[in-house]
Amino acid sequence: MKLLTYKTQDTEPRLGFIHNNQVIDMEDFGEISNFPLPDNMLDLIDLGFELVEELNDMIADTDAELFEEIAYDMDEVTFLAPIPKPRKNIIGIGLNYTEHVAESARTLDTTGKLPQKPIIFSKPPTTVTATNTDIIKNTKLTEQLDWEVELAVVIGKKGKYVTKEDAMDYVFGYTVINDISARDCRREGQWIVSKGQDTFAPMGPILVTKDEIENPHNLNLSLKVNGVEKQNSNTKFLLFNINDLIEDLSTVFTLEPGDIIATGTPSGVGAGRNPQEWMYDGDVVEATVEGIGTIVNTVKEI
Repeated sequence: MKLLTYKTQDTEPRLGFIHNNQVIDMEDFGEISNFPLPDNMLDLIDLGFELVEELNDMIADTDAELFEEIAYDMDEVTFLAPIPKPRKNIIGIGLNYTEHVAESARTLDTTGKLPQKPIIFSKPPTTVTATNTDIIKNTKLTEQLDWEVELAVVIGKKGKYVTKEDAMDYVFGYTVINDISARDCRREGQWIVSKGQDTFAPMGPILVTKDEIENPHNLNLSLKVNGVEKQNSNTKFLLFNINDLIEDLSTVFTLEPGDIIATGTPSGVGAGRNPQEWMYDGDVVEATVEGIGTIVNTVKEI
């Protein structure tokens, strides 16, 4: 399923899905199907991935004219982040593509050695923003605003000590994250000030359930700034793939439904360029992952 959180001029944030190029309200679909359904993404995830399989069958069995009563055209809705308010910090993975390890060593305080275990950091829930919103650049904090396109994994069920072999059973779906980074805000090797400022995790535009992505380890991902391509790679080049990450993370702490893992960015970030490039007021950044979509954001200096 292609799931989204959306709002209209007349509604608060709602859960929906895309069907025949229209947005269908999930709770309303439950009413016409006589099958109670939630109105938000986290409650849906809590019900388990098995529900997605049931929903797909229900959608296939529903007459087209019934959808017309609960459908919106795409241009009638505002796309919000799929999970606008995560329950916990987003789990970030650093230095997870070989070429990004090399470029970071040239310009940042990293060693250049390939990590032997995943490098883990976090981004507070207040970093989350949607496509078509502003990325706030606080000029009192940073003059080095950078971009990082990433595939994000959304966890579907509670897991502790998950093996690589079982890891995909714990995945609910995937979305896009732009891991915005203020490169001049690193503090003695700690990243949260660099990574954790408000609006530093644009997310979306939708959440695609895992059954729609044949192989998450073979997805193109790319990023443009003001229409110029800066990053272009594929998830097959991840140092630690999704199975590795879920095994490692679940050994450190319990993974829970709705947890979000940003799996890392490839080379091409502004800090790694010669000369270095940063984002400024009015710059437009587009982050794309194959099979999911593109999020577009504009930098606003304050």
